[in-house]
Amino acid sequence: MKLPDLLYLKSGRIMMSGNPKRIARIFLNEWAKEGYRVLAEELPFVVNGEVFVGNPMENPDFDVYFVVNPLSKSKAEKERLYQWLEERKDKLILLYEGKYVGDSITRYRIKDFIDYLIAYRWETVGTEVVKLYRLENGRVTESRELMRKS
Repeated sequence: MKLPDLLYLKSGRIMMSGNPKRIARIFLNEWAKEGYRVLAEELPFVVNGEVFVGNPMENPDFDVYFVVNPLSKSKAEKERLYQWLEERKDKLILLYEGKYVGDSITRYRIKDFIDYLIAYRWETVGTEVVKLYRLENGRVTESRELMRKS
């Protein structure tokens, strides 16, 4: 399992945590360039490709969905999101969370509805750390850590 492999998925639910703007931008730009129709709940950064903005849960005709801060939603919104994620296993869904969630993903119910977690962290010594997790049925089945010094 490598980070670039996730760019070429045809379906799957990927959660990114730790405010990884650059990584999320790469994903959305690549998918838009590949011709996928992308719908974003909102865009916390600039994207070069064509991305529509709207409510993902009310627009079923897109190939890729971008949902922002799923862990910060109200209890009712989370329940609606979980049901929606369960129904959209055939789509590409990118969940973008501002706060860092790595190994602690097992404490959140969303673990049952995602296939991959990309946890991004900037360390004080000028190092970026990306932890990549593969989840199956809410359990981490594979993990990998990538580091980049700047």
